[in-house]
Amino acid sequence: MDLLVIGGSDAGVTAALRARELAPDVEVTVVVADEYPNYSICGIPYHVSGDVPDWRSLAHRTRADLEATGMRLRLNETAVSIDPAAHVVQTRSSDGDLRQIGYDKLIIATGAVPVRPPIQGLDQLGAADGVHVLHSMDDTFALTDDLDKRRPATAAIIGAGYIGVEMAEALSARGLRVTVFEQFSQVLPNTLDPALAKLVETELVGHGVEVLTGVSVGSVVRDYVPGGVLLSCSDSSTRRADVVLVVTGVRPETSLAAASGAGLGVRGAIIVDERMRTSVPDVYAAGDCVHTHHRLLDSPVYLPLGTTAHKQGRVAGENAIGGDAAFAGVCSTQVVKVFDTVVAATGFRDSAARDAGFAPLTVAGVFDDHKAYYPGSTPVHVAITGDRKTGRLLGAQLVGRLGAEISKRVDTFATAITYVASVADVGDLDLSYTPPLGSPYDAVQLATQAWTRAVRSPTRHVNPREGRPSSAL
Repeated sequence: MDLLVIGGSDAGVTAALRARELAPDVEVTVVVADEYPNYSICGIPYHVSGDVPDWRSLAHRTRADLEATGMRLRLNETAVSIDPAAHVVQTRSSDGDLRQIGYDKLIIATGAVPVRPPIQGLDQLGAADGVHVLHSMDDTFALTDDLDKRRPATAAIIGAGYIGVEMAEALSARGLRVTVFEQFSQVLPNTLDPALAKLVETELVGHGVEVLTGVSVGSVVRDYVPGGVLLSCSDSSTRRADVVLVVTGVRPETSLAAASGAGLGVRGAIIVDERMRTSVPDVYAAGDCVHTHHRLLDSPVYLPLGTTAHKQGRVAGENAIGGDAAFAGVCSTQVVKVFDTVVAATGFRDSAARDAGFAPLTVAGVFDDHKAYYPGSTPVHVAITGDRKTGRLLGAQLVGRLGAEISKRVDTFATAITYVASVADVGDLDLSYTPPLGSPYDAVQLATQAWTRAVRSPTRHVNPREGRPSSAL
């Protein structure tokens, strides 16, 4: 049996590894458009910052590691067409030669590509002008080469999502004065409620980052003297930066799949079932190019995340060689570090829950990360969203200091959502406790207790840490 995988990032390589693990006799070929298979795109900001000095360390596995499993890597080779009837994929090598690869089963893992916002002049500027996107290793090298050669002093980041705030920290660590532009009224607009987002903005500002929310960039033009880029903004100001980074999200790369007849769905992502099958016989798909089943919804969503890509790739690889695995779905659990602050969220915020047909109530509180009498206690800000009719846990948002176990605490909520727990159920969990690390009722449980009190009187609840009334978000 010949299994062909198109794409060498998280989903594609995970699929190939799973197939080789379960069926060593299957011939597995992976077509990779560049020469960097299985690199951690999520780790790029930490290479730019200098935290990970050697870019090679971003490889989950080396090329030798991958080939030692028996898979065949075809690097710097791009798939240009799929003929489902003939079970053949045509590729183009870096030297322009066209080749054909036959397959019995095919897995499409073409990922996503950066969204270029409608900014006048943006299409006329590129890395040579100091304007960068950040999505691939080649993008990373273009940026770091620019930083090393020109030694820029200022940077403008367009977009205050995860990559935007991570890169604000990374470029600040390299000594640049950073300005972040966000067209919405807050940073991390798709992740946090406004009050919690303000904490993140304060952290950015406290480390010297200028944050301009509610401000969009309308046009960019090269500044020939002294160099750099001029940005015309919606607040009628003109800003100048030596380097501009555009990080305004991604869209699924589905042109190859669509041309082969695969059905497309949410945001143009490939439609797959829980076994990662597309609408084309013998063709599977996984990762940032496909839509995703959400635990709280009956309809799919588009949620490009590395964790999801790994899990979907594993399912696709197993099923492509005759297995019967199912992708269990996601809760949209995410976490990001912003200087000394950690932000995490899972499930739905109030507006998304309401759109999904729930009757949500969101309650916020502030709790100690461990017993206050033990030195080093720090506040954890928690917002709980639950269904006021059923008590079902729908979501949670957390902001706290680095070292306060924010990522592990959001995992508690994610687990509860996965198994359809109520808010009150979380309060009954048998969680660990010792004074240097937690409390008899952990911060996540104190937050759920606040919610259960508030649901009886939705306009008013008690902040357990402060012992005084605190309004719901």
